Amino acid sequence: SVTMGELYGSFDPVSHEWSDGILAVSYRNFASSTTPDRKWLIFDGPVDAIWIENMNTVLDDNKKLCLMSGEIIQLANTTNLIFEPMDLAVASPATVSRCGMVYMEPHLLGWEPILESWLNTLPETISDENKTLLKDMFMRYGPCLLNFVRRGASQRTPRQVTLISSAVV
Repeated sequence: SVTMGELYGSFDPVSHEWSDGILAVSYRNFASSTTPDRKWLIFDGPVDAIWIENMNTVLDDNKKLCLMSGEIIQLANTTNLIFEPMDLAVASPATVSRCGMVYMEPHLLGWEPILESWLNTLPETISDENKTLLKDMFMRYGPCLLNFVRRGASQRTPRQVTLISSAVV
């Protein structure tokens, strides 16, 4: 999580100098870019009521970032923003109305994104070949095992689990 000062920028209380935040630097770089390539800013994480309200001028038709320093940065037409929040509980109706929404029920995504995420967290000591092998095994056996569990597989007694554990160790 980043602070408001780290996100937008802030004045140093001692020197009264302005320090740009992550968004100020990114927006300025995107605004000054002369390439026709599309640029993306992705916000992933919880929506905070204060920082999202400060985005309203960026999200409306003006597409301007207004900083506390007085600087106004006009976003380029090639800049897009994506928000991937868990919910919009603290976002105002004004903020929500400025964004196009795509809502995905987590169960509609299936289990494959969880597998991909897990594979991406494996240590580098596991080779890409082994990661591919793991993924292939999950893709082959995962649906059958999930179906088996959904049909009401009974939970094993601790005694059976102990037997199996000691057999593989």
